[in-house]
Amino acid sequence: MVRKLVVTADDFGLSLAVNEAVEQAHREGILTAASLMVSAPAAADAVARAKRMPRLRVGLHLVLVEAWPTLPAEALPDLVAFDGLFRRDMGRLGLDLALKPAARRQLSAEIRAQFDAYRTTGLPLDHVNAHKHFHVHPLIAGRVLAIGRDYGMRAIRVPREPRAVLRAAEPGADPKPALDIAPWAALLAVRARQAGLLIPDRTLGLSWSGAMTPRRVAGLLAHLPEGLTELYTHPAASGGFVGEAPGYAYASERDALIAPEAFAAMRAVGAVGGGFSDFS
Repeated sequence: MVRKLVVTADDFGLSLAVNEAVEQAHREGILTAASLMVSAPAAADAVARAKRMPRLRVGLHLVLVEAWPTLPAEALPDLVAFDGLFRRDMGRLGLDLALKPAARRQLSAEIRAQFDAYRTTGLPLDHVNAHKHFHVHPLIAGRVLAIGRDYGMRAIRVPREPRAVLRAAEPGADPKPALDIAPWAALLAVRARQAGLLIPDRTLGLSWSGAMTPRRVAGLLAHLPEGLTELYTHPAASGGFVGEAPGYAYASERDALIAPEAFAAMRAVGAVGGGFSDFS
């Protein structure tokens, strides 16, 4: 069985520093895909770069928490905070979606607006995922699956990470399972398959999000299982931009994607790289 690998950069469009790293990691490294935040400050620059890199597979990084909405803030009173950005209290927001029909209507409108904005870019839609993996929430997942069908969505991230691969990549590591999303991720996998979507057999980068060092990435690639794997990262040329995650080693993640050790590990296991659309 072939080892198929999608190496994704999240937050494409968040800043020029992110966009520069995405371009470098694709042109010089192993990066094959990027997930676009359609309403982030540097989204237009990201789209322009993507159009100059036709082999980079781009998808939609839905933003429903902690960042910029696509619709006006006044149209999303239950979803945004006083600063006009999406709320940060994911747990309470998830509960409000369950309890408030108005919040669910706003959610549907915003998801559709982001798909519309992505379609306007003219870029093929390789995949869909969400900031902070919020698309695993059952109410959000249902709307993404239904609305995405109207826009030709064919692949979606399912954030499930096998502990054994992490321990093999970094002997002595004691990675903690992502218990907050694990049950919902399993449900998303079932619903996505029923919808005929391509999903990865596993997604690497969850436990070490923001800390995917060159050594860790090379180790993960050296122990890549058979089947379809997504390895997702957060590269940037530097930190210090609006919307950055505290403590993330952005430049180190960029370096991991262009390191010779990453190429060597892929060759050693015979991994075939591409986007989701290359494996559908």
